[in-house]
Amino acid sequence: MLRLAVLLLLLANAAYYAWSQGWLASAGLEPVRQAEPQRLRQQIKPEALRVLPAEEARPIDMISTASARAPECLQAGLFEDSQVASLRQALEAWPTGSWSLESAVEPARWIVYMGKYPNLENVSRKKAELRQMGVSFEAPSNPALEPGLSLGGFPTQAAATTQMEALAQRGIRTAKVVQERPDARGQMLKLPALDESLRLRLEDLKPALNGKTLRACR
Repeated sequence: MLRLAVLLLLLANAAYYAWSQGWLASAGLEPVRQAEPQRLRQQIKPEALRVLPAEEARPIDMISTASARAPECLQAGLFEDSQVASLRQALEAWPTGSWSLESAVEPARWIVYMGKYPNLENVSRKKAELRQMGVSFEAPSNPALEPGLSLGGFPTQAAATTQMEALAQRGIRTAKVVQERPDARGQMLKLPALDESLRLRLEDLKPALNGKTLRACR
């Protein structure tokens, strides 16, 4: 029994050696070779491969990332009738369906207001007081209310009055409610699917936007 086991082991070793050396290739029994030149022949133009340094690879990666960015919807406005003509002219070369102008209404805005102050020094002093009290503020968007401070904007006079009363409980007694702007009607520009090809045209469009900022569609 021992002799038979030794004989079988010798035969197995001999068969493995013959297979590993490719002697059994004619019988379809050949190991897959992992060395050259077989692997090179499986590549497409291996001589064209080049490892890029980091400074070259980074811009390529940024371009690839930007190209993969999904289109987004942006809008700007309102535009008055006198501004719409130049805006349409600037958009004539854009593809059909890539933009639209729609009638829109911008609701009135009411603010809790402090001012007008006689000079900027008084404004700075009031800002310091409000910071100590933990009250947020901003400059009013209506130049006619400068120099002054807005302690919050609201779509209705009632909402602004409620906020003023709440601030009075915190010691702010000189604020009042004013209308920062009335209702406004005009045209809203919408770019419903701004992709990378259209994004390249935005720089040429800027003069026709009249300083208005493109923002995400609502």
